[in-house]
Amino acid sequence: MSESSSILEVRNESGILILTLNRPEKLNALNRAVLHAIDAQIELAYTDASIRAIIITGSGTKAFAAGADISEFSALQPHEAQLLSQEGQLIFQKIDKLTKPVIAAVNGFALGGGFELTLACHIRIASDNAKFGLPEATLGLLPGYGGTQRLPMVIGKGRAIEMMLTADQADAAKALAWGIVNAVTTQEELIPTCISLLNKMLSKAPTSIQEVLRCAHLAIETGGTSFNEEAKSFGRCAGTQDFKEGVEAFFGKRKATFTGK
Repeated sequence: MSESSSILEVRNESGILILTLNRPEKLNALNRAVLHAIDAQIELAYTDASIRAIIITGSGTKAFAAGADISEFSALQPHEAQLLSQEGQLIFQKIDKLTKPVIAAVNGFALGGGFELTLACHIRIASDNAKFGLPEATLGLLPGYGGTQRLPMVIGKGRAIEMMLTADQADAAKALAWGIVNAVTTQEELIPTCISLLNKMLSKAPTSIQEVLRCAHLAIETGGTSFNEEAKSFGRCAGTQDFKEGVEAFFGKRKATFTGK
């Protein structure tokens, strides 16, 4: 069973909900409409017992999601930027807290908010052309959808800080070596690999599945105030001259010159 919208394709494969981000002309960038569409499907998964697991992927072969849509937040005031960060955090926390397995099938670039979306998923499987990165520092920002909290838990504090402050990208091989992803496969085998893994998991006792996922989330749950600090920092950064310079440099396709103001 499947249904399609202009921004999110939804398909149900025997209880496995496959959500495909569908803005290929924008490299599946996450605007608010996409986030709200994802949120609606996650909310459905909380109440619909027939949905047993979820796969999130991107349309095309270039990108899972190449970040948030910069055009949506480039003119925001600091308090508006903080609210935007909190909105994205809330949606991603719903994914993280879901007691049904969620796999990110990363079929290309996963940058910025796109990378943060994969980090909210329980497992990440990548195609061999996937690349991961958090380029927010080049805009005078920081990851605002939970990336500063989840990435250190996945790969350790040192490597996470390196990725965030250099804005360097990790290819599929490096992502596997660093533990960002569980496995790497081809584009053609990406979704079948995810389905096969989920079917293996779903053959186990449902209560065990639910309790493992619930308990695994507790480490983040107890650190909830740190997410709020991330959102506040996102708002503060959005009020700086460096942020304005970073955005102008991005759209002007030039290197930013930061002044610390």
